[in-house]
Amino acid sequence: MDDSTATANEPSLKRRIRTVAAVSIAVALVVMAVKYIAYLITGSVALYSDALESIVNVAAGIAAWAAIRVANKPADDNHPYGHEKAELLSAVFEGALIIVAALFIVLEASHALIHPRTIEQPAVGLLVNGLATAINCGWSLYLIRQGNLWRSPALTADGWHLMTDVWTSVGVFAGIVLAILTGWTILDPMLALLVAANILFMGYRIVTQSISALMDEAAPEDMQARIRQAISRSGEGAIEAHDIRTRHSGRVVFIEFHLVVPGDMSVADAHDICDRLEAELEAEIEGSDVVIHLEPDHKAKEHEDGVIGL
Repeated sequence: MDDSTATANEPSLKRRIRTVAAVSIAVALVVMAVKYIAYLITGSVALYSDALESIVNVAAGIAAWAAIRVANKPADDNHPYGHEKAELLSAVFEGALIIVAALFIVLEASHALIHPRTIEQPAVGLLVNGLATAINCGWSLYLIRQGNLWRSPALTADGWHLMTDVWTSVGVFAGIVLAILTGWTILDPMLALLVAANILFMGYRIVTQSISALMDEAAPEDMQARIRQAISRSGEGAIEAHDIRTRHSGRVVFIEFHLVVPGDMSVADAHDICDRLEAELEAEIEGSDVVIHLEPDHKAKEHEDGVIGL
């Protein structure tokens, strides 16, 4: 897959994101089935908790796919800024599902603490579960990489969710081995409770990060620095830029600022500067949407925070 050409072709990129989201559902279904087989073989409550999280993976994958389809719709009269925030809503929903899954695991583990279970055929069960873990690991790494590359919050959240599942499975494997070697069956439900705590933390992180973006959080500091540098590079003819504001919505970064130009400059010349700045910013910050408000020289704010000396 040629990522450089994909990012240059927006319709093709959107198709690829939708395709990856659809494949993610299929992968989640396969992993869920394999993990449930491992649970049936062993009767381990820790493996049950691992399989239960995979059910959430399927639901989250479906939600991500649906959100991406909505997010890829073009802007319209009712949504002039586009539909990209649908991906963020999907990430919030996924985080909520993770938390619900953790609560179900707590209930099952609590029951197993009261009524301990013997783990049956542990070697076979762990081998089957290991296959599911390997599939999850490879796919989660791919989702995280492509989600970051394509600036898709839904794919990235799905990838990190699956990576948590991978670490959960690794912990379950180690705990069951320890329970078998020591004969302490109580380790199985105790491990399930640790899995639940880990899942709760991941759900909390996904929800808080997505809500921050929904609340129009500013672009990261390093991106803001690149924006200011791009304005300085291409603002020749203007006096200054100030009141620079940013926010991100899905794969789009909105950039707004005031540009001060000489009062006697023609509208055509000022417009040429704006065109040059927009082109520079869109090249520097992929997927950016730039709005520039022109002001005459008496509006300069040289003693306030702005890009001076253009």
